[in-house]
Amino acid sequence: MPNVKIYVDEDILGEHKAALRQILEPLREIVAQHLDVPHSACQLALLPVIAIKDQPAMNVEIHIMPRVGRTQKALEAMGAEIQQTLHDVTGRQVAFRCSQLDPTTYVTLK
Repeated sequence: MPNVKIYVDEDILGEHKAALRQILEPLREIVAQHLDVPHSACQLALLPVIAIKDQPAMNVEIHIMPRVGRTQKALEAMGAEIQQTLHDVTGRQVAFRCSQLDPTTYVTLK
């Protein structure tokens, strides 16, 4: 299950909340296509933060399980598309981080 957290400076979220809410589904589509998973497997959340003004206004963090085809180049392509989508809405800098979890130690309860 790709878990995507989008940390957004609260000032930016205040200005662009409706537009950011509207692009959650397109962002889910980007993640689903790049990772070859169904929409139901993706979890996305916008999280307001109070951030230092000299760092990116948005920080996307995604945690995924390793799988064939999830190369660094492929994940960078997904990250670049996510960054561009968020930048198009806000005009602000977006950081992207992706971590692949260790399947031997990962635990999930639903």
